Amino acid sequence: MFPSGTLRIHDLTPEERTVYASLKPERLPQHVAIIMDGNGRWAGHRSLKRFLGHQQGANAVQLVTETASRIGLPWLTLYAFSLENNLRRPRAEVNFLMRLLKTYLESNLQRMMDNNVRMKYIGRTHELPAEVQEKMRWAEDATARNTGTTLTLALNYGGRSEMVDAFRGLAAEIRSGHLSPDRITEQDIHRHLYTAHMPDPDLLIRTSGEMRISNYLLWQIAYTEIFVTERLWPDFRGIHLLEAIADFQCRERRYGGLGEASGEVDEEAERVKIVAG
Repeated sequence: MFPSGTLRIHDLTPEERTVYASLKPERLPQHVAIIMDGNGRWAGHRSLKRFLGHQQGANAVQLVTETASRIGLPWLTLYAFSLENNLRRPRAEVNFLMRLLKTYLESNLQRMMDNNVRMKYIGRTHELPAEVQEKMRWAEDATARNTGTTLTLALNYGGRSEMVDAFRGLAAEIRSGHLSPDRITEQDIHRHLYTAHMPDPDLLIRTSGEMRISNYLLWQIAYTEIFVTERLWPDFRGIHLLEAIADFQCRERRYGGLGEASGEVDEEAERVKIVAG
């Protein structure tokens, strides 16, 4: 949770402030991950070229990030470009997305600085074009001292490839003699994930109404609450992030246990009480 003095609730729109007023600030999620889906359909519904949908989607990224920063959301991770996108999309579209990423970083750096946003990336980013990697490092270095929301873009990312890379890291530890195979724990795997430096997501949002997770953060979302909206990503705004958080706060997270409202009885606890009585 951010120090209260760093929040900028007054910068929210009147509509956003209305939704924010219904939230419990102490129960904000620490980490929200988003599958940004629907750019192509947004353009198709308007008889526009797909690249215009991607441009509008990039605008939505900045608006949602700024709202996240204003309310003190520590971590925001966006599925920007999947490994499958890189392998299966037409090369012309992939090239456009790479140019769009560079343009986004260049044109929004000052807004990120003004909003105290720190840039990070996860994925096989070393496989992206060299000039794109250079621009990514530039934005990351420029925002490294910011202390607000960490905006992480998942680029050339796949959940299964992340686990493959993690297992390769574990194998290297075993070969070096620093880890015994029969002593591997979940924490050892976590250490080798791209996301080792951040908490697991509390809330996963998917736009466009699709009911799948699309190879995104497969290890990390084991106990994540999922919110699906029919809204296409280019139409998604800060107020919709706040509405998703409001829905999240209405849920009871049990992590495999029994909830207070379940009406179920812990049989082992009851047996203990009977014996004790």
